[in-house]
Amino acid sequence: MAKLHFHYSVMNAGKTTQLLQVRHNYIENGGLVLLFTSALDDRAGVGRVSSRIGLSAEAVPLRKSDDLRAIVSEIHRKTPVTVVLIDEVQFLTPEHIWQAAHLVDEFNVPVMTYGLKNNVFGELFSPAICTLLALAEDIKEIKQLCHCGRKATMILRYDPDGKAVKTGEVIEIGGESRYISVCRPHWVEGDIGASRRAALTCAAA
Repeated sequence: MAKLHFHYSVMNAGKTTQLLQVRHNYIENGGLVLLFTSALDDRAGVGRVSSRIGLSAEAVPLRKSDDLRAIVSEIHRKTPVTVVLIDEVQFLTPEHIWQAAHLVDEFNVPVMTYGLKNNVFGELFSPAICTLLALAEDIKEIKQLCHCGRKATMILRYDPDGKAVKTGEVIEIGGESRYISVCRPHWVEGDIGASRRAALTCAAA
């Protein structure tokens, strides 16, 4: 039976790379793959999924008003859809997550979502993530390391001086150079690590 999957991590853990590899595998086996991403994420261009190692693919950009179930079901009635993949799921809405669950339950089409679980304030990223954690049958973590070698579970945002920023807007597209994934103790301390501090010093020189 198909399932609703949630693959989550902190930043720079290879979520999109893994998604694109899954897409490739399905296509290699003759599957019809539908790839979606949030219209909010325009770092590689609206409707384009791109990893940091250079892999990329065109995707359908989802806006708040879009009905994921309606889009997929229309295609599925003509040609059976093998799998639905969704990148940057944290930017979607709870309604999108329910629509994804209905696709699984009504059409037996697996939906695999990828995204961030936490925001920079140490909270679940969005209402969509709360809904996804409640509904998903399969939840897996893609692991990343903190600069100290422990598992990174938090995302730290910092200013040009290397000081932690824990106020402001949750969603800030782009500016990846001002984010680092760290363990909980270093998130609490606001410690970005020696390597990032050295990079800031070089940039300021």
